[in-house]
Amino acid sequence: MIPALIILSLLCVAGIQGKTDVIQTPSIIWKNMGESAEMTCHHMFDDSYFQMYWYRQHRGESMRLIVFTTTSSKDFGDFKEDKYSTVKTVAQNGSFTVKSLDADDSGTYFCSVSKHSVTDLHCRFLILSEGSLMLPPDS
Repeated sequence: MIPALIILSLLCVAGIQGKTDVIQTPSIIWKNMGESAEMTCHHMFDDSYFQMYWYRQHRGESMRLIVFTTTSSKDFGDFKEDKYSTVKTVAQNGSFTVKSLDADDSGTYFCSVSKHSVTDLHCRFLILSEGSLMLPPDS
């Protein structure tokens, strides 16, 4: 039996000035159910942009904030910390991990950074053609 794959796409929106000041890697993650998937975010702003946000968007739905993090704290809100983890030791870098992947984890993940109350959502574009996002079969 071939294990179902989880595909996580990482998309971002061009910044205010059209720059790619926030870099999220990798662009696409292919993983088996039960594995973990780690993604990283790096920005080119100064240390005052120390707040980082990680979002998930399911196809046809709005983005949902999973976690807000700084170098000294994290807030998972309605999401469980045993499902997700973050590491952020410096203002410019952070990582986000989805643990024990299941079908509900398929989607598009976004990273954004902010300075006080001004949020900048940046990154590079990844354009997926219709039908190129594969979801595991219904169980």
